Amino acid sequence: MKKKFQTITIIKIIVILMLFWALADNPYGYYQILRWVVCGLTGYLAYLAYEDDQNVWVWIFGITAVLFNPIAPIHLSRETWSVINLIVAAIISTSIFKMKVIPKK
Repeated sequence: MKKKFQTITIIKIIVILMLFWALADNPYGYYQILRWVVCGLTGYLAYLAYEDDQNVWVWIFGITAVLFNPIAPIHLSRETWSVINLIVAAIISTSIFKMKVIPKK
Protein backbone atom coordinates (compact mmCIF):
# COMPACT_ATOMS: atom_id res chain seq x y z
CA MET A 1 0.00 0.00 0.00
CA LYS A 2 2.73 2.46 0.95
CA LYS A 3 4.69 1.73 -2.24
CA LYS A 4 1.69 2.70 -4.41
CA PHE A 5 1.31 5.92 -2.43
CA GLN A 6 4.97 6.75 -2.98
CA THR A 7 4.65 6.00 -6.71
CA ILE A 8 1.72 8.39 -7.04
CA THR A 9 3.67 11.07 -5.16
CA ILE A 10 6.64 10.65 -7.51
CA ILE A 11 4.35 10.90 -10.54
CA LYS A 12 2.78 14.06 -9.09
CA ILE A 13 6.22 15.62 -8.67
CA ILE A 14 7.16 14.73 -12.26
CA VAL A 15 3.94 16.31 -13.55
CA ILE A 16 4.58 19.44 -11.47
CA LEU A 17 8.04 19.72 -13.04
CA MET A 18 6.52 19.23 -16.50
CA LEU A 19 4.03 22.03 -15.82
CA PHE A 20 6.85 24.37 -14.81
CA TRP A 21 8.87 23.34 -17.87
CA ALA A 22 5.85 24.28 -20.01
CA LEU A 23 6.49 27.92 -19.09
CA ALA A 24 9.56 27.82 -21.36
CA ASP A 25 9.39 27.96 -25.13
CA ASN A 26 8.90 24.33 -26.20
CA PRO A 27 7.84 22.60 -29.42
CA TYR A 28 4.09 22.05 -29.81
CA GLY A 29 4.54 18.30 -29.30
CA TYR A 30 5.60 18.90 -25.69
CA TYR A 31 2.30 20.60 -24.93
CA GLN A 32 0.39 17.72 -26.52
CA ILE A 33 2.24 15.24 -24.30
CA LEU A 34 1.62 17.51 -21.31
CA ARG A 35 -2.13 17.41 -22.02
CA TRP A 36 -2.14 13.60 -22.05
CA VAL A 37 -0.07 13.32 -18.88
CA VAL A 38 -1.97 15.94 -16.86
CA CYS A 39 -5.37 14.69 -18.05
CA GLY A 40 -4.44 11.10 -17.21
CA LEU A 41 -3.08 11.92 -13.77
CA THR A 42 -5.90 14.24 -12.75
CA GLY A 43 -8.52 11.83 -14.10
CA TYR A 44 -6.98 9.04 -12.01
CA LEU A 45 -6.75 11.29 -8.95
CA ALA A 46 -10.41 12.27 -9.40
CA TYR A 47 -11.28 8.56 -9.46
CA LEU A 48 -9.25 7.90 -6.29
CA ALA A 49 -10.91 10.85 -4.56
CA TYR A 50 -14.34 9.57 -5.64
CA GLU A 51 -13.57 6.14 -4.22
CA ASP A 52 -12.61 7.80 -0.93
CA ASP A 53 -15.64 10.17 -0.84
CA GLN A 54 -13.57 13.35 -1.07
CA ASN A 55 -15.96 15.34 -3.25
CA VAL A 56 -13.98 18.59 -3.30
CA TRP A 57 -10.95 16.81 -4.77
CA VAL A 58 -13.20 14.97 -7.25
CA TRP A 59 -14.43 18.30 -8.62
CA ILE A 60 -11.01 19.94 -8.62
CA PHE A 61 -9.32 17.09 -10.47
CA GLY A 62 -12.31 16.43 -12.71
CA ILE A 63 -12.37 20.02 -13.94
CA THR A 64 -8.60 19.92 -14.42
CA ALA A 65 -8.86 16.72 -16.46
CA VAL A 66 -11.50 18.30 -18.70
CA LEU A 67 -9.40 21.44 -19.10
CA PHE A 68 -6.36 19.41 -20.22
CA ASN A 69 -8.42 16.98 -22.33
CA PRO A 70 -6.26 16.06 -25.36
CA ILE A 71 -9.16 14.65 -27.41
CA ALA A 72 -11.21 17.87 -27.52
CA PRO A 73 -8.60 20.49 -26.59
CA ILE A 74 -9.52 23.90 -25.27
CA HIS A 75 -7.59 26.56 -27.16
CA LEU A 76 -6.40 29.48 -25.04
CA SER A 77 -3.58 32.00 -25.37
CA ARG A 78 -0.06 31.13 -24.27
CA GLU A 79 -0.29 33.61 -21.39
CA THR A 80 -3.52 32.06 -20.16
CA TRP A 81 -2.04 28.56 -20.30
CA SER A 82 1.00 29.78 -18.35
CA VAL A 83 -1.26 30.93 -15.53
CA ILE A 84 -3.29 27.71 -15.67
CA ASN A 85 -0.11 25.62 -15.57
CA LEU A 86 1.03 27.42 -12.43
CA ILE A 87 -2.37 27.01 -10.78
CA VAL A 88 -2.52 23.30 -11.63
CA ALA A 89 1.06 22.81 -10.36
CA ALA A 90 -0.02 24.44 -7.08
CA ILE A 91 -3.13 22.24 -6.88
CA ILE A 92 -1.14 19.06 -7.45
CA SER A 93 1.48 20.22 -4.93
CA THR A 94 -1.23 20.83 -2.36
CA SER A 95 -2.72 17.42 -3.03
CA ILE A 96 0.57 15.76 -2.08
CA PHE A 97 0.10 17.01 1.48
CA LYS A 98 -3.68 17.44 1.85
CA MET A 99 -5.26 14.65 -0.19
CA LYS A 100 -5.50 11.56 1.97
CA VAL A 101 -6.20 9.01 -0.75
CA ILE A 102 -4.35 5.73 -0.89
CA PRO A 103 -5.23 3.50 -3.86
CA LYS A 104 -6.95 0.21 -3.09
CA LYS A 105 -5.63 -3.08 -4.38
